[in-house]
Amino acid sequence: MKDVMGMMKQVQAMQAKMQDLQAELERTEVEGVAGGGLVKVRLTAKGEMKGISVDDSLLKPEEKEIVEDLILAAHNDARAKGDRLMQEKMGALTAGLPIPPGMKLPF
Repeated sequence: MKDVMGMMKQVQAMQAKMQDLQAELERTEVEGVAGGGLVKVRLTAKGEMKGISVDDSLLKPEEKEIVEDLILAAHNDARAKGDRLMQEKMGALTAGLPIPPGMKLPF
């Protein structure tokens, strides 16, 4: 029984830390860049878009398709950075806990 109680305390502590981490990820911003910096997208680490910047040199009707592709690429870059940040923070949070391999925690 002693092990179960100890594990329950660890789980409760982890839940509190996860709530803090969720709030931190909502405040943390990552930036994705495409086209050598001509297009930039800012997202929270949770994936909410916060801003976009397009260099004036791309604002030509004939460049429309290129701009759209660069926006997608910058968004994907920012999203990947946010995902990596989330994984790093989650790994630090769950270090030392007896979590079975392959178990996914709600995030």
